Amino acid sequence: MEQRLGERLLDRSSRAVTLTPFGRDMLPSARRLVQSADRFENEAEAARRRPLRLAVPAICPTGALARLIAEAHGHGVLLDPCPAGPAERSDLVTSRHVRAALLAVAPTEAAWTVPLGLAVADDPQGPIYLDTLRPGRADRDRRPRRVLLQPEDDVPHVRDRLVRLRDAVGLRPAQLAVAPAVAAAAADVLSRGDALLCSAAQARELRLHWRPVGELGPGFARGFSLAVADESDADAIRLCQACAYGIARCLGATEHSEAAA
Repeated sequence: MEQRLGERLLDRSSRAVTLTPFGRDMLPSARRLVQSADRFENEAEAARRRPLRLAVPAICPTGALARLIAEAHGHGVLLDPCPAGPAERSDLVTSRHVRAALLAVAPTEAAWTVPLGLAVADDPQGPIYLDTLRPGRADRDRRPRRVLLQPEDDVPHVRDRLVRLRDAVGLRPAQLAVAPAVAAAAADVLSRGDALLCSAAQARELRLHWRPVGELGPGFARGFSLAVADESDADAIRLCQACAYGIARCLGATEHSEAAA
C-alpha cells in the first residue's frame, strides 16, 4: 500500500508501531474504504439470497409446488412461485416483476406438454366426441351440455381449435364457455352434465372421469416454456437444468423435452 501511495503510513523506528502524519491523514479515508467493502459484501450476500420469483400457472397443485420449492432449495435456488394467468405471466416477466415465467405456448414450441381432454361425471368408457353434445329435437327446452374451459386454456392454440371443432360439429356458440373458477366448473360437471377441459391429473384431483377429445386425439395439449427476464440469470438456468421434472410435475406434464434442459 505504501509503495502504491508513495508515502509511509507506519512509523516502524521504535518497538511500538505508530501512524506517520501521512498515515493519520489517510485514516478517515481508510475507514470509509473498509466500511464500503463491508457493505459491498453484505449486498453481495443479499443478492445471492434474493428469491427467484417464478410466475407459474394458477392451476399448479400446492403440493407439487411445495416439492418444487424444496427441490430448488437443494440446488441452491431460493424459489418463490407466483401463480398467475397466461397473459399476466407474460407481462410479469417482460416487465421484470418476476425473474422467470412458465409461458403458455403451442405444443410444437414447448419444453413441457400436457395432454388435454374432457372430464365428466360418469365414465364414458372411451374418447368423448363433441358431436355427442349436439342438442337434438327432443332437447329444445333443455339447457344443452357445455364444454367448459379454464382461464389457463383461454389461449389461441387451445381455444381456437375447440371453436373450429364446435362449429364443425354443429354445437351452439354458448356450448363452449370459459369458466371463471374451477370449483364452479366442476360443480356444473357434477350437477348439469357439462364437460371440463383439463389434464388427466386435474381430473383425478377433482375425482372426475377423464377421456381425450375424440375428434382431436392425443396431440391436443397445453404447451409451456420457461422465459427468463435476464438470459444470464444463473439461478434461472440452474432451476431449468436441475428441476425440469419437478416443473413437469407441477404442470401435470407427462414428459419434458430436451428444450427444457
